[in-house]
Amino acid sequence: MRKAAGMTLVELMSVLTIIGILGAIAMPAYSDYSARSQVSEATGLLAAGKAPLAEYFLNSGEWPAKPADVMTSTSGKYTASITYYGTPDPTKPGIATLMATFNSFGISTELRNTTLVLQTVDGGTTWKCASGGTRPIAEKYLPGACR
Repeated sequence: MRKAAGMTLVELMSVLTIIGILGAIAMPAYSDYSARSQVSEATGLLAAGKAPLAEYFLNSGEWPAKPADVMTSTSGKYTASITYYGTPDPTKPGIATLMATFNSFGISTELRNTTLVLQTVDGGTTWKCASGGTRPIAEKYLPGACR
């Protein structure tokens, strides 16, 4: 009686098929997870600007000329910039919309040059984030709080 020395060709093909199927399922899920984690940086930068912007508005009755006047960080590894979406309207003083624009490189291809917005209509008391701006981010990449 002879001992088996290794795997047969059929067993090897079965293992490779299973690995291929698992890879086909796992790669899109990992890609989406990676993109959503990159979006969290922009969400954090926008959220960090809420308090200083609201305080500035409360003290002066108007919004600063640009977000960088009161925010310490307006860019990051995946976020190219944070700007106003348009200019805060003097006829509607409590309304302001911030827009985060993602980088064009070093980031998931689905996010390149897309935008995420954070808006207030009551002088900074409440804020709402959403897909919007010049090239809105796909809804599936928005954080749960923005959906």
